[in-house]
Amino acid sequence: MASFASWIQAARLRTLPLAFASICMGAFLAAEAGKFNPLVFACTLLTTLLLQILSNYANDYGDFVNGADLTGRQGPARMLQSGAISQHAMKKALYLVSVLTFTSGILLLYLSGLLENISAFGFFLALGIAAIVAALKYTAGSNPYGYMGLGDLSVLMFFGWTGVMGTFYLMTQSISFVLFLPATAFGLLATGVLNVNNMRDIDSDQKAGKNTIPVRIGLKQAKSYHALLIGCAFLMAALYLLSTKNTHIGNACFLLSLPLFLFHLQKVQQANSPQQLDPLLKQLALSSFVFVITFGIGLLLA
Repeated sequence: MASFASWIQAARLRTLPLAFASICMGAFLAAEAGKFNPLVFACTLLTTLLLQILSNYANDYGDFVNGADLTGRQGPARMLQSGAISQHAMKKALYLVSVLTFTSGILLLYLSGLLENISAFGFFLALGIAAIVAALKYTAGSNPYGYMGLGDLSVLMFFGWTGVMGTFYLMTQSISFVLFLPATAFGLLATGVLNVNNMRDIDSDQKAGKNTIPVRIGLKQAKSYHALLIGCAFLMAALYLLSTKNTHIGNACFLLSLPLFLFHLQKVQQANSPQQLDPLLKQLALSSFVFVITFGIGLLLA
């Protein structure tokens, strides 16, 4: 029987700050509109926690079954790869966490008051089911989309547009097209985290037939793509703040995080091995969280 520590390691808790940051971004935008809801915020974090654990369990399972973990993959050891968790046990865990995620999502919709709005309830119910399916199908099942190079688009959609704008709507019962800018800003940073992961695993992914963006365009171009993701994220954030026509100096708070990203980009350009890229995953995830916090503080100050 797998130990509790093995399940915790398979959950890859170091990925949680990035998932939580998406919710925090939406919550800051709702607070700016004067409609922050702490109960909805807590339940959104719980649902996000379960969804991220589901995604990480499915990734552990899918990459093992498809051979991506058996071709010299770098980074932390996977639990199926090491034998700490069996395939049967992981399958049962996937079913259980899927049910828990769905239940938490229904509770979230109830607390948000969407039961009184049938069309909105139906939309978010479908969106939640899509998120669960996306988490499962990234590397698991037949024709996993992560092996087709579509992981970047999925991260942008779910960490950026869905996470940020969805959180905002659940608290405010309203939406605005201009929110697409900060949602895209964070989505691009989250995509950058995936890109570092894929650059680190480029050799093992190529052997396993996992055609990520770095596998398709090569490491050199993937580094340029990485810089473009981060640069566009800051541009989107700046465009949103300019669109508010608020000249308060607090709007510039998010620029306090810029040195972290410049340092990160320098290290990425200098990296010549998977071992050098691996620590940059955590560094970019934490930098993205700092970006959200400074961005949010700026909104509240302004």
